[in-house]
Amino acid sequence: MEIIVDDATRVSGILIAPPESEACFVVAHGAGAGMRHPFMEKLANDLAELRIATLRYQFPYMEKHGKRPDTPAVCHTTVRAAVAAAAAFVPSLPLIAGGKSFGGRMTSQAQAKGPIPGVRGLAFLGFPLHPPKQPSDTRGEHLARVQIPMLFLQGARDAFAEPEFLNPLMKRLGGRATLCLLRDADHSFHVPARSGVNDAEIHAEMLAALANWVEAVVERPAAWEPV
Repeated sequence: MEIIVDDATRVSGILIAPPESEACFVVAHGAGAGMRHPFMEKLANDLAELRIATLRYQFPYMEKHGKRPDTPAVCHTTVRAAVAAAAAFVPSLPLIAGGKSFGGRMTSQAQAKGPIPGVRGLAFLGFPLHPPKQPSDTRGEHLARVQIPMLFLQGARDAFAEPEFLNPLMKRLGGRATLCLLRDADHSFHVPARSGVNDAEIHAEMLAALANWVEAVVERPAAWEPV
């Protein structure tokens, strides 16, 4: 499908929406891989089995096969366009927005600048709080302006989100934020061979946490009133 970002920009999107879907996750890709990356494809297919539709889409630079990400302003506009497209294609479904790493951060920045119409909550697959070996929480400051539920699916060994900065951020966000730490997993949700779990088990844990959170946000909205 084609998503109109502005008069001069179009990007591709892939909608998977089984008839029994109960919500739609508008999910953006990471900085270095597009919507057709195996992680994104598996995520979409597995969520379909859990009755969660997905609309994954490209940022303009990825559509052009570029390596340098677009400016935040362009990414924010693209996020809004993708959500609007989802609302048009599956108007009966509640919407969740977010993405993998960079895509999740661009989505949260867009929401912080002004509520994205129709979005009930944000889900982040490895929120990039800081670059590796440069721990900080400055990339999370805008999250204080997000007044809808947020789910953080993070690997316990994620070099982009050291606990000394991630945990205090969760406390500051309070009831709006839900953190799901995936044991031994890194930023790509891989676990070392010596771990007591494997990648498939981590993926299943991540999916279950996401599906349960979506159900809570969609079916019990009164419990997620902004603070």
